[in-house]
Amino acid sequence: MQLYQEWQNKMEDNQQSGANREFFQRYLAKEAEAYEEILGSEQKQIVGVVKELAEHYGMDPVTFIGFLDGINTSLSQELQLEDLNEDSSIDIAIDYGKLYYNMLKAKADWLYTLPQWDTLLSDEEKKKIRMKLHEDSHVTVEKIGRNDPCPCGSGKKYKKCCGR
Repeated sequence: MQLYQEWQNKMEDNQQSGANREFFQRYLAKEAEAYEEILGSEQKQIVGVVKELAEHYGMDPVTFIGFLDGINTSLSQELQLEDLNEDSSIDIAIDYGKLYYNMLKAKADWLYTLPQWDTLLSDEEKKKIRMKLHEDSHVTVEKIGRNDPCPCGSGKKYKKCCGR
């Protein structure tokens, strides 16, 4: 079984069994440690074999795939996680702007408040990223006029159909 499938199965099992609180607390602690090291050393490139990198970051290979799953959308080029096994070589480039944005979007305050960010992004850059997130998450709803066709597809005017 591929590591990514094992990770997904582990996530499902933990959600169903009720043991997910402990599992997630352990995972989030390991994730924070990995980010502290990566951000602290200003490491934008991670190169190596999955099994060895997992060991380096104090994780088993399946948990490390979970970490890669979390960081995948913050990479310059996303990984095909389904294809990875313990002996796969990876070479990833982290985009710090995307990473910070995604941490904010996920509301991962234990990650985007790490002090290591202070040396990587200025307050102005962080503010711009927060503003971009706000703009991206702002939903605009198109108002339907009384005399517009009803969106239900009936062919009637809105005021004579669903607008009653």
